[in-house]
Amino acid sequence: MFDRIVIAVDGSDEAKHAATHGLDLAKILNATVDVLHVVPQKALRLTQTADEQTRLRDRGEAALSEIEELASERDYPIMSTLSEGKPAAEINEYTAEQNADLIIIERQGMTGLGKRLLGGVTEQVLHQSDVPVFVVPDADQMIEGTTEYGRILISTDGSENAEVATQYGTAIAQPYDSDIHVLNIVDLQAAGGAFNAGGLEKEFLERLETRGQEAVERGENEIEDTAPDLDVVTAVERTTSFEGGCCRRP
Repeated sequence: MFDRIVIAVDGSDEAKHAATHGLDLAKILNATVDVLHVVPQKALRLTQTADEQTRLRDRGEAALSEIEELASERDYPIMSTLSEGKPAAEINEYTAEQNADLIIIERQGMTGLGKRLLGGVTEQVLHQSDVPVFVVPDADQMIEGTTEYGRILISTDGSENAEVATQYGTAIAQPYDSDIHVLNIVDLQAAGGAFNAGGLEKEFLERLETRGQEAVERGENEIEDTAPDLDVVTAVERTTSFEGGCCRRP
């Protein structure tokens, strides 16, 4: 399912960390790897001399060389490319041109804002991409030295998109022999409305949870059909989205 992977880097420590995970994942999947650095068009427009533009491009080449060294340490061949333009658009266009199956990118790199969950480029790639996007968290949020995935969470709402996501999640889980947790969330406020003060009727809640249970069971069956040796755990949980709290079923 993942035959060709594009790893996008911007020269930041976060991007190097993401590339490390991307290379290790590609190796276990035996996937072809393209590493891409995009020199931002906006940054080039702000330069005043040819020398400044050259320095920007040199930084991009240095970022690619750093990943090439990581690949060499793993004895894994990659192809690296330097391009110019709007980063998110260039990443998605390059991915399409290479007929790649997966994009790997850091959560927040040089262009990210400290208080945002994701960097601006990463958000745009997620919204615009036609292929799955693997977003790697910052290094301080992960177990040091770990690039394996022992447990994978797949959330499902029972939709066709969720079924596709289950297939991709299973494809990553198989080579790692991961445990898979299939989760459905019953959002009480989304179901009853933000201003629902009287609560939801018991029968209505039961129907929502029944649908959730059917969704996770379909996900479990799909996983077992393609990867019968993997352990699967299912759960249906209640949440109140606007308050940010979560209530587990008794």
